[in-house]
Amino acid sequence: MATTTDAQPRETLKTLPGDDVRQIMWRYQDRYDVQMLIQSSRSVARGIVARLVADGARNTHEWTPAKAALLKAFDDAGITTCFMDPHQGGFIEGPKNLVLSLVAFELSWVDAGAATCSLAGNLALSPIHERGTPEQRDSYMARCVPPPPGEQKAVARGAFSLTEPLPYVGVETGLLSGKVRIAEWVDGQEPMLQVEKRARFITNMGFANFTTAAVDTDDPRIKSSCLIILEETDPGTFDRGAPTKKMVHQLSSTNDPVFNLKVPASRIIGGYTVKDGVLVPNYSHGEIIEAVFRRTRVGVGVMTAAKLLSAVEPIIRYQRSRFRGGATVQPGTPRFEMGLQQKEDCLQRLVDIWATGEAAAALGFATARLFDELDPLEKVKDAKFAEQGVAPGMAQMKAFRVIAKQALEFIALDTQPATTRDAARYDALKSDPLVQFLLLDSQANVLCPATKLWNTGHGANVMREAVSLMGGYGITEDCPGFLGQKWMDAQLEATYEGPEAVQRRQISLTMANEVFLGHFRVWIADLRAIAALKPDLGACTLANAMDLWLWSLAHLQTAKDASGAKLFSGNRHGVVFPLVDALCWLLASRQQILDVLELEAKGPANPIVAEALGGLVNFYSDLAAVQAASAAGESARICAELVYGYNATDSCSADGCCCQGSAAAALEPFAKLRLRVDACLAGSRLAKDRAADALAQVMIPEALDYPV
Repeated sequence: MATTTDAQPRETLKTLPGDDVRQIMWRYQDRYDVQMLIQSSRSVARGIVARLVADGARNTHEWTPAKAALLKAFDDAGITTCFMDPHQGGFIEGPKNLVLSLVAFELSWVDAGAATCSLAGNLALSPIHERGTPEQRDSYMARCVPPPPGEQKAVARGAFSLTEPLPYVGVETGLLSGKVRIAEWVDGQEPMLQVEKRARFITNMGFANFTTAAVDTDDPRIKSSCLIILEETDPGTFDRGAPTKKMVHQLSSTNDPVFNLKVPASRIIGGYTVKDGVLVPNYSHGEIIEAVFRRTRVGVGVMTAAKLLSAVEPIIRYQRSRFRGGATVQPGTPRFEMGLQQKEDCLQRLVDIWATGEAAAALGFATARLFDELDPLEKVKDAKFAEQGVAPGMAQMKAFRVIAKQALEFIALDTQPATTRDAARYDALKSDPLVQFLLLDSQANVLCPATKLWNTGHGANVMREAVSLMGGYGITEDCPGFLGQKWMDAQLEATYEGPEAVQRRQISLTMANEVFLGHFRVWIADLRAIAALKPDLGACTLANAMDLWLWSLAHLQTAKDASGAKLFSGNRHGVVFPLVDALCWLLASRQQILDVLELEAKGPANPIVAEALGGLVNFYSDLAAVQAASAAGESARICAELVYGYNATDSCSADGCCCQGSAAAALEPFAKLRLRVDACLAGSRLAKDRAADALAQVMIPEALDYPV
């Protein structure tokens, strides 16, 4: 990465970035309705949520009246309703993935338990929203909408009962001990089902009056597993169970419920058909979960990003005031005014925290926006395949093999100049919804689990750094910004909706998809074009690291270890899982660079941002360069271990080289690519120095805007 010495003083960050900056970077500057929702969500987070945490509400597992007041606050702020469409009582039209992620971000800025309490209601509705019948969707979405002022109506609250009381709760969603069987089936009438389910670690269960429960068939007259809606008024047992003794997220209600209920078959989510006297659910529980989790995992990843960014201001405040109050520390002296920030270590470590938070937020919100593009196309895809008689599962996978060739053709055409490409063919492919669906879906299948894996996994580790920068204050209940609690909460977010191994497994299956790799190669070319114009962003560093990863993938797919065993296979987690981790670093850094470019391009149109745009772009460029260097270094290290690490080490040469002969020759291209990555780190530490200097000068408010 090139760098130059400026003759004039370089503009830098003056104040902490506000909403106007975030709206541009996260692409909702034109959505006034979303901006107003963010403001109301923030008032809830920094009002009632912050007071609950400050008053010690996290010290109890029970769902108390004080915590229950959150639900009314969510209703009044529009948070409860933002998931619904206008005809169901909502106020935001179209897909809601970005909106839900932004709300989760605002609430998690103060407390992730409160965010989980909000998101869990949507999670209960998500199976109905994604795969329910039109009648199920409209009925339950409308029932969960709070009444307008002056009207009296009970608001339905839901919970998602998926996990079972198996050992080590929360790590397995495929094993079901919950059962469903036919209770009554009178000719000409709807079947009645008996549902038994003992669930565990179910959020919102302390107050939910309905639940969407995953159960397996226990009757030859029911073909498969399914998700089914259970209500507290159904005949039988609707026992919310005892509170789970969590160490984290105590502002959400988590219980271990027990259900034994008789319900009509029309409660099967997505409906059913009857074939040869057998009730056949239209969707198995696994098919519904796949549709739900591929979206809701994004919000969880964003929650951890919020923690990292929320730590910046409290840490700066702590660092500057660290020595104030001592008899020998007088106002006006460097020790009084700057405190710990006289030394660069604490500043540079804070730069790493901020850079990680920006990359995590960039990746999370980009993935949310991607799903907002994908959702309408998915509905069109389902309708077209239904017309063609192409059933879900293997039949659709086979159909997409043909469409994949067309998607790759579109990618190739899209990179060509408009004046030279086949315009008719390009327009035909661009207007083909199945081709466009596959183009987006190939990205979503990687970016969603990558957001969940990298943001929550690496993010939790970086939150430990944030806590450590607060000294002993970091592990106290009254730590400014509640950083100790946020660090603990991050550990649960890394497990929610599948722990790291689940995400790594999914990415290992989707990252080698030819359409995704087609996108990946275009991204590399785009980064090189960016680097030619803006060498200080770290784009060249990242492009070289992505080249190295791509070479490593191709090599590992054909290479064998020293014993002759194949390296790249589903069961060799020691190979594919680290390669997944390397990819996630690169994806997050790339999106961070794109967010900086968006700010630079759109900032001049906003008068508030335009006034300080030069300093903002310079600072964010430095953060992006720092993160690109970290991503390139970590990814290159992993790739080097995998590429070299499975060769035999029978002997080493006198000059200390253990890779000799034909092995060394075969790996020479890798060595050259690795050298390019290392050499391109030039300037990255200078960027870190500049960012650290900015943190020592940036103005912060007099006090945090929520209680501590």
